[in-house]
Amino acid sequence: MTTFKELGLSRHLLSALTAEGLSTPTPIQAQAIPPQLENRDVIAIAQTGTGKTAAFLLPMLDMLCQRRERNRPKSCRFLVLSPTRELALQIERNARELSGSLNPRTVILVGGVKPGPQIQKLKGGTELLIATPGRLEDLLSQNALQLGDVETVVLDEADQMLDLGFYPAIRRIMGKLPAKRQTVMVSATMPAKIKSLAAEFQNDPLTVAVAPAAKPIDRIEQSVQFLPKEQKRERLTQLLQTEDVTSAIVFTRTKRGADRLCKQLVNAGIGACAIHGNKSQNQRERALSQFRNGETPVLVATDVAARGIDIDDVSHVFNFELPNVAEAYVHRIGRTARAGKSGQAISLCDASEKELLADIEKLIGRKIRSSGNKDIAPAPETQGRPKQKPEGMKAKAKPASRRKRSRKTTSGTGSVPQERSHRGGHPLSDVGFLRNSGCRTSSSTRVA
Repeated sequence: MTTFKELGLSRHLLSALTAEGLSTPTPIQAQAIPPQLENRDVIAIAQTGTGKTAAFLLPMLDMLCQRRERNRPKSCRFLVLSPTRELALQIERNARELSGSLNPRTVILVGGVKPGPQIQKLKGGTELLIATPGRLEDLLSQNALQLGDVETVVLDEADQMLDLGFYPAIRRIMGKLPAKRQTVMVSATMPAKIKSLAAEFQNDPLTVAVAPAAKPIDRIEQSVQFLPKEQKRERLTQLLQTEDVTSAIVFTRTKRGADRLCKQLVNAGIGACAIHGNKSQNQRERALSQFRNGETPVLVATDVAARGIDIDDVSHVFNFELPNVAEAYVHRIGRTARAGKSGQAISLCDASEKELLADIEKLIGRKIRSSGNKDIAPAPETQGRPKQKPEGMKAKAKPASRRKRSRKTTSGTGSVPQERSHRGGHPLSDVGFLRNSGCRTSSSTRVA
């Protein structure tokens, strides 16, 4: 099928797509939309940036065009589950862009903000509910929402949603849905283990895949540098200062590690900010906006940023630490080379990570080119100082009982410059969208 008209979408949606300058579906849309319009369960697998969001939104919007009715209080008709707040906000923006004047009643439920306004919006019922599992369960426990009227449920980034951290919550949520429903799972990767779990929630699903699972796109130049763990920070600083870096995302494994590395980069004179699950929603939105707008060239992130954030001009992705799960590497490097552009993905690998690298190379079906593997001297600002102390950092005063311990720590803690996010991009690509807002510290440890 070469046009949206051939997919069988309603005239209203066709007009909305035309107004957006869109007439030709992407391959995943062409294959995934027709079976959804026939009310079939679907597993849709495609690489990041291929239009998966529109592939599940357009069928739901089409159903709204065919039949609109008054919602019962605290109910919803269509439910989209997202692993992160950023992806939930992106989905909402895409829905508004694709629906034209249909203007579906939409509510977003995410953590990091006060639940009161969300509860108020749910009182009259909604047509489209977009939620992260944690906040959804919170409001279900408060009887602020009922799921008995759900006709279609979508698990976006289904591989992550069904991973160990999300599976128990997803299972409880799915247990509250009607047995007779449509279930759609969408993701860039679908490992066999995760696919077997998906079978629990779907009835004879049709699997559509438009590209080999987990294969990075060809426009990304991948390389790996082998070096001792203690030299990683100096090497990263050097790369950020010498490579042709216009904007870069640096990935760490842990939230604390992201904060620590961000502070070290700032002390080295590199503009950086951090984003991870311990940041409040306002902090995350502000950090992403400043990065998107070019106010801060480097974003240090955990894997929360590897899904659902689409920024067209990211020139480099650096894996300061390799991910424990090989599939996460694909999502990380997919943050560059978007919108038809090229990009670079550079991984720093120490001896303890070589098995992780082998898993990644097995997954992507190729060896990653090795480069720049000579050990480097400490950065000038750190010479003459103990290696474990970041340059330019001063220890904060602490109670006498803790001062001895504080002198042994490898880094301080404290606030890290944050950023905000602004606009999304093409509504048929997996585009990130975050609204500007203030910043407030949060102690929550939930990623979503």
